[in-house]
Parts: sequence; structure tokens; C-alpha cells
Amino acid sequence: MRRAGDVGTAARYGATLLGGVALLAWFGSPARSQTSQGVNSLPPVTVDAPTQPSARRAPVKRSAGGVRSASRRAAAPSAPQTETVTAQSQLSKSGVVPAFAGGQVAQGARLGLLGNTDTMKSPFNVTSYTDKFIRDQQAATGADALILDPSVRSSHPTGGVVDSFNIRGFPINEGNSGEFAFEGLYGIAPTFRIFTDYVERIEVLKGPSAALSGIAPNGGVGGVINVVPKRAEEDLTRLTASYGSTARFGGHWDVARRYGDGREWGVRASGSFRDGDTPIDRQSETTGVGSLALDYQGERYRSWLYLIAQTDRFDAPSRPFLMAAGLQVPKAPDARLNVTQPWEWSRIDDQSVLWRNEYDVNDHVTLFADVGGSRTNVERFFGLPTITSASGNTASTPQFFGLSIDRYTYDGGVRSRFDTGFVHHAVTFQASVYHDELYRRLTNGSLVASNIYSPTVSATQFANEVPGRPRLSDSQLTGFSIADTLSVLDERVLLTLGVRRQGIEANNYVSNVGTLTSSYDQWATTPVVGLVVRPRDNISLYANYIEGLARGDVAPQTASNFGEVLAPYVARQYEAGIKVDFGRFATTFSAFEISKASGELSVGRFAATAETQVRGLEFNVYGELMPDVRVLGGVSLLDGTLTKTAISANVGNTPIGVPNVQANIGAEWDLPWMRDLTLSGTVVYTGKQFVDSANKQPIPDWTRLDLGARYTTAINGRKTVFRANIQNVTGESYWSSVASFGTFFLGAPRTYLLSMTVDM
Repeated sequence: MRRAGDVGTAARYGATLLGGVALLAWFGSPARSQTSQGVNSLPPVTVDAPTQPSARRAPVKRSAGGVRSASRRAAAPSAPQTETVTAQSQLSKSGVVPAFAGGQVAQGARLGLLGNTDTMKSPFNVTSYTDKFIRDQQAATGADALILDPSVRSSHPTGGVVDSFNIRGFPINEGNSGEFAFEGLYGIAPTFRIFTDYVERIEVLKGPSAALSGIAPNGGVGGVINVVPKRAEEDLTRLTASYGSTARFGGHWDVARRYGDGREWGVRASGSFRDGDTPIDRQSETTGVGSLALDYQGERYRSWLYLIAQTDRFDAPSRPFLMAAGLQVPKAPDARLNVTQPWEWSRIDDQSVLWRNEYDVNDHVTLFADVGGSRTNVERFFGLPTITSASGNTASTPQFFGLSIDRYTYDGGVRSRFDTGFVHHAVTFQASVYHDELYRRLTNGSLVASNIYSPTVSATQFANEVPGRPRLSDSQLTGFSIADTLSVLDERVLLTLGVRRQGIEANNYVSNVGTLTSSYDQWATTPVVGLVVRPRDNISLYANYIEGLARGDVAPQTASNFGEVLAPYVARQYEAGIKVDFGRFATTFSAFEISKASGELSVGRFAATAETQVRGLEFNVYGELMPDVRVLGGVSLLDGTLTKTAISANVGNTPIGVPNVQANIGAEWDLPWMRDLTLSGTVVYTGKQFVDSANKQPIPDWTRLDLGARYTTAINGRKTVFRANIQNVTGESYWSSVASFGTFFLGAPRTYLLSMTVDM
């Protein structure tokens, strides 16, 4: 069933796509006269603290191991050579850390307040996935792009309207305020899903990071997912046509140009339109994305402006399930089956803007200021099915949900580099403000019965929207932070010390009414300590202590202390590990412990008496094992425990949604007998998880196999890449993951993806 409004949507975004093609043609002619051979090279952008003048030479770059020319690739050197230049001095003209060998991950990533940091000099476990890796995976969303990170699991179903995650066993982006960081700032990225059209890097900082990134809007403490947007570097004109089973077609365009005598002005515009039926029964999706990045790179002043607009429309979107108490979770049905009714739907529109500025006062001091915000509009009509019997019967009540989310953020500060004797300092001070306002209206439909093994179609219901959206909540997060990275012995030893003073103000209102029910105004101080010791250029030993913050709950009406505001919940992490760079591939091994308090009702009183603890071991590997073989993945062993809870029988149990093992491995092989053909394979494994705190309702472990191939050639002198991927090759039916509030999700069905990309 298709809504009539989709025709207009398709027409609008089709026109946008055609407009983009016209823009390509308009840009095409002057671009050929402004190649790098004809102008002066722009000095590399310093995104963090300024370096010495000598650091403004052309950046050192590793070879892009995953990109091949028509000739055979040269063999790797017999003795690996480890680069000793920091990530900061390697930044490209667009300010992006270059890729490591193999081209799938970067040599460094952003650590919030600390800025871009070389992987080997970071006291944290962080991975940055490149645009090349995202394109080769044909990853449409952030969840698709993180499929090979063993510390991360998507906690929302394929074909759903939200991307949420568990990182190190703790939830991220479970809520309506949005927890994706954009250029290190909350409040800019789209609220519910990240489309990769505008993504240059997706970075995952594992563990709490309140001192580095501030409190997450939804209180997530497992890590930070940061989006590094695309921006102009080399001139580029790229067109992509795509197909996804069952009958979903799309087109994407990406244009980048630099102008000016010193190529100081840059513009990058990209967009896409996708529409059609998905592999899930009765489901269709229409998405449209447009982004624009403008920048100016002067000798001392630099500025970036990012604009993003995206729309996501679903018919019969996939929904998670609840499980009735006292029943075992039934066997997973065929992943193509869909209990969501064909007349249930979702429409989400996002607009985002960010303006960033940096000014070098001198070669040692940089001032910075950022301002931006986003707006999300949600209209949807669907239910949340509850499984009510062992035979798979379900019951749900469709609900019209009208939601408006307005967010803005701004920050400013100073970065400085100086020496005290033989100790080198990199100091950053930052003041920041994040604000959001949520407005919502809910109306209910009628009960719908179905079955997960044999879905039924019920009589059509229609959304009963009532005009106006009363205020649901508003909050403001204020932060003042300072950090200093001290280094000695030519950066053989680096010590990071920092602290953030965080203010949390929040107001909650009666749903559908808008009357104030509770207010919240709390402050907390969170530290960070990180140590890196590098006995050799290619070996780093690291350790850290860092805290996370989540706003405390307000005691509910059923509590004797109704309305009492709890102090912010604190999460504490201890971590230690070792990183080894073998030249063409690298590994990271880490051990960590995270504990987090939370509120619960006990003997009629609501208090922060509960605590969850997760201990873990992580192993990551990435890069080139041989000149034509690349690997990416690892394993995460988790030991989650409910260390405190009001229900004594649950003490010592495994927290909801925390498996004991998460393992991912992906490999690519360039066939030696067929030039420019690459085969790829991915295996993803997740251990048993529990839907309930009593550990009476488990979902079994599961394994998924993905296969792919791509062929690189030239057609009329233009580089052309054909890609083919099959997800869930064996067609496994499985429950994939569990959210922190006990909803669980059906895994992806077998899916075919095809695309052709041409660089004009």
C-alpha cells in the first residue's frame, strides 16, 4: 500500500537529483582548468592546536591499499616502515586524518575536546571507518557502516526507523534527543538515523567520555559515535546508481571543487534518492538526502559551513517486539515476515546546520567557535507488538505519534601549545551549551492481533491527528572543560589530564497537555586521566580512567518521594591496553571495566540503588596482511553483571541485552589471476542475550555470513566500480539484539545490493 503523498515526494527528490546532475555539468568545465598542477598547493588544515611553522608542509600520506590502478600493485616492502609523524601533521587539506594501509580505517580519530589524535598516541580505544570502506560495504546508514566493529551492536531492526546501538554493553541513541556527534558536537546530526551520503568518516570512541565530549543527550555512556562530514579536497565528480532487493532503486551524486589562486575556497555537494520495496514483506522505503559543505582555508583563518537535509518515509516499518512475562521467547520467524500492517507508516524529516571557525593568533595559539543546530519532524502511525503466546501470537495498538524536536548547540575556546622545560603541553579550554525542546501529540488506534509466523492483515485504520503539539520536555547542558596533554622524550610518554564541569537543566511536562510536572537543575564534575607509553615507534601501551554522566531520573508518582530529582548518574571506566603497528596492519588489545548507577523503586521509594557493571576484553585487527589481502574486525568478550538491585534474586544476573561474545571478521582478496577483481566476506557472531533482568527469557546466539565482490575498470577513460553484496547469504532467521528496556529485534533477511559508480 502506497500513500498518495509519496508521489509528490518522489517527484521532489527526483527533481533534486536531476538538479544535482545539472550542477555536475555546470561545474565540469572550469574544474578541468583548476587542477593541482596549475595552482599553488594549499597548506594542510590544522584542525586542532596549531603546529610549528615547519609542520605546514605537504602532509605525509600512506598508500591507499584498497585502490588499484590498471597496472599490478607493487609488492610490500620486506621491512615494514612505521611512520612517526603525528595524525595532526598528516591532516589532509579538508582536515581529515588519512587512511591506514588498506584504506578501511583511518590513522587517527577525534577525541572530543582533544581533537584529532593519532591512534598510536591515543589513551583510548577508538576506530575511524573511512568513506572508502563505507562505499565498498554499500552501507546506506551508520548502522550498516559499523557492522565490523566488535564492540558495537545495532539494537534496532533492519527496516526500522531508528539506529540505536550497544557499545561495550551500554545503550546509545535510545531516545528522542539524538546521540550522534557531528564534528564532535551533539545537537547537529539527524536525530534517529545517519545516512552515509554526507559521511567521510564514522568514528567510534569506546567507553564513557563526559570529560571529552560532554554528557550525551540521552545519557548514553558506552561510547561516542562521531560523524566526520564530507568536504572539498581534490576535485571530484562521482555518480552512483544502486539496486537493493526486492525492488529498491537509487541514485547518488557527489561533487567537490576548490577555487581561488591558492585553492582556499571549497565546495562539496552530495545527494541521493532511493525508493522501492525492501526484502521485508509489504514494506517500502523512500529516502532523500541533500548536503552542502562550504569552506575557506586561509593562512590563519579557517571556516566551514555544513547544511544537511534528509527525509525517510516507510510503509510498514519493522518494529521491535515485547515479550509477555512468564513466556519463553519463541523461535525466530522467517526474517522476511512482517507483522506491521501495510497501512502503518512513518515519516521523518531532518534539517541540520553547523558553522565552524578557527583563527590562529600565532603559531602556538588558536581560537575556535562553533554554532549550529537541527530540527526534526516526526509523523508516524504504528504499534509496538507484544508476543503473547508460545505460538507467536501478537497484540499491538497503533498510535499516532507527532513529534517536533528543536536542538541547538554552540561552543568556543582556545587551544595552545607551549613548553615548560623539557615537557611539551597541548592545552584546550572549551565552554559549550546544548539545548533541546521536544513537542509531542499522541492518539491511539484500535487493538490489532497477528502472529509472527503467519502475519495477518487487519482492517485499515487511519491516523487521528489532533492539532497542536504540547511541550513534552526541554533541557540545557552547559559545560566548562580544560585538558592538557603533556609529552616528553619526543612523545614517547604522553599524559592527558582533564576535567569538565557539567550543568544539567531539564523540565518535563504532562504528555498531550504541556503542564509542567518536574524540573531538574544539577551540576557534576567529571575527570579524565590517560597515559600512553611508546617504548618503540610502533608499540603503544595505554591506560585511562574516565567517567560518564547521565541525568538522574525524577521519582515517579508511585514513589513516596514523587517528584524528587536524583543526582546525575555517574559511570566509571578503568581501561588498559596495547596497540601494535606492524607497518601494513595493526592490532589493539584492551581490557576495561565500566560501572554505572541507575534509579529504581524499592520499598515504595525511588533511589539510585541499582548498578550495572560490564568487564570486557577487546581485540581489534585492521590493515593489509599481504599486498592483496585486507582484514578488519576483532572479538569482544563481555562479562556483564547486575551488581546492585532492589530485587535480591537478580543480583549477579546478566544485564538485559549484554552478550558474552561479539565477534566480527571481514576480509578482502584481490584475485591475482584477474586484475582489479576483489572478493570479500564477512562473518558476524553474537552470543546469547537476555530480554529480562531475571534471565528467564534468553534469545540464542547467532551467526551471519555476508559475501561481496567489486570490479574496478575504466569506461571511456573514466574510473568505474561495480559492486555486488549479499547480506545474510544463508538466509538465517534469528533474533539479533535487545534494547535496554527489553524490546528485541528480528535480524535482517537475505538482501542483495548492486551498484555502479563512475568518477567523471
